[in-house]
Order: sequence, then structure tokens, then C-alpha cells
Amino acid sequence: MRELDLGQLKTFCAVVELGSFSAAAARLSLSQPAVSLQIRRLEGHLGTRLLERLGRRVTTTAAGAELLRHASAIEAAVQSALEAVSEHSNGAVGRVRLGTGATACIYFLPSILRDLRARFPGLEITVTTGTTTEMLALVAENRIDIALVTLPVTGRTFDVSPILTERFLAVGPADGDSFPTVVTPQFLVGRPLVLFEPGGSTRRLVEAWFSAADLSPAPIMSLGNVEAIKELVGAGLGYSILPGMALRQTESRRWVSRPLSPKLDRTLGLAVRGDKPRSRALREVISAFGRWQDSPCS
Repeated sequence: MRELDLGQLKTFCAVVELGSFSAAAARLSLSQPAVSLQIRRLEGHLGTRLLERLGRRVTTTAAGAELLRHASAIEAAVQSALEAVSEHSNGAVGRVRLGTGATACIYFLPSILRDLRARFPGLEITVTTGTTTEMLALVAENRIDIALVTLPVTGRTFDVSPILTERFLAVGPADGDSFPTVVTPQFLVGRPLVLFEPGGSTRRLVEAWFSAADLSPAPIMSLGNVEAIKELVGAGLGYSILPGMALRQTESRRWVSRPLSPKLDRTLGLAVRGDKPRSRALREVISAFGRWQDSPCS
């Protein structure tokens, strides 16, 4: 019977992900010869080549691709087993790797994490930020356990639960020209715009809002940080469209916000792999988002 060495499997996955033995060695704090030895032993144990070099990059053979396809499920099952045992051995709840967008990380996530920390001091949560596309890819690869992303999410890979719907607002400098009580695409398209960087779901929603009016925005600047956008707007460099959660605090004297017409909303939801084992830690995180969703202040 052939048994997998989990350390060798982890090394194999790192080499495939990074495309080189040296990069995998650096990540795993191993020497390059040690990484090469682990791969040779894994290939010898399985009786087939798993990796091959194409130029300077390492890629999988057909057998290696097949092993990689099962690797994330193996890692998830092992992690789930370890967490289940740890609950009995030391009372720990476990670990959850959470992904989210930068705006939700700043304005929405802290209240969820505060609730979880108060209820489960032993729960370990790591947070990764990025675009919805990036976070879904990490969930699919089992590199994070769950992601708070902008809906809709397509594909059969994920179980998705809507959490909240929020409205976008127009933001402009407080000392700028007359800011109407309700802002239209026609008003904004003729003014300097500071928008979220291309490629993210927020930018696509904003562009679709303009497109519905047969207009196309031409921003003077694109940034990935909502606080930086607000600072630039407050400095009088332009106007923007931002998620309402980023504007709930006391408004700065340097910028003001207005509702949009037509309205623009986005829905955030939790995405997790459908075959992901629901450890106690993961169940508690999902439950915390559910409690927020059901609360009167949500």
C-alpha cells in the first residue's frame, strides 16, 4: 500500500505554486537540496515523475497535475482532523484563514472579529485582503478557508451565503463647486474622478453604473485604498463613488457625500468550498457573520 508523506506533499505543492525549487525552499525554510530530495523521494514512492522543467520554470506532469488536484482536499481533511482533536486536548477552537476586500477589512470586519475574540479567545484568525477574484481563487485552492466577497459568485465550487447589501455614495470636496443633493452619472462624468483601481468588483460596478447611462468614466487617478481616495477627494483633486460602509463615520470637513441616482448597491456574501470540512472554528466564524446579519443594527 502506498502512503503519502504529508511533508513531501506540502513541498510538492509549494514547488508547483511558486514554479521553482529555490522559491519553495525559501518559503519552507529549507535548503534547495532538501526540497529536491523530498520531491525525488515522493516520485520514487509513487513510481512516476511528478515535475518537469520548462525553461526556468517547473511545471507538473500529467501525474503531478492529478496529485495536485487531490492535494487541497487532503490538506483540508488533515487540518480538520487536527482541529477536532485540539478541541479535546487543550480547549482551543482552531484556526480560520479568512479573505476579504480591503474596504470590508477596515470598516466591517473589526466588529465581527471583536465578537469572535470575546467569545473564543483561543480562536486563531488570519486575514488576507485582495479582490473578489483573488479571494475566490484562494478559496478554490484551499489556501484560505472562507472569503467575504462581492456577489454574485458563479460556479459550483462554492457555497455562498449573502450577508449584507450596502449602498454606494458619491463623494466630493466640501469646498468644491455646487454638489447636488442627488448625484447623477452626467454630473460626475464631466468632473475629475478618483476611482478604485481596475480589475476589482467595485470598479466594475461603478463602470456599469456609468455605462447604463451610455457614459464612460475617465478617471484621473485609480487607487486600491479607500482612505487614500478620501484624502485625495478632500484635497480637492476630484470626486469619487465609494461604498457606504466607508462613509459611516463622522464626515470630514474636507469632503461630503451624496446619494446616487440611479441607486447603486452591492451585496457581500461568504464563499466557502462546497466540499470544505466544517471544523468547529469555521462553523463559529460563519455563525458570527450570521449573528451580525440577524442583528437589528445590520
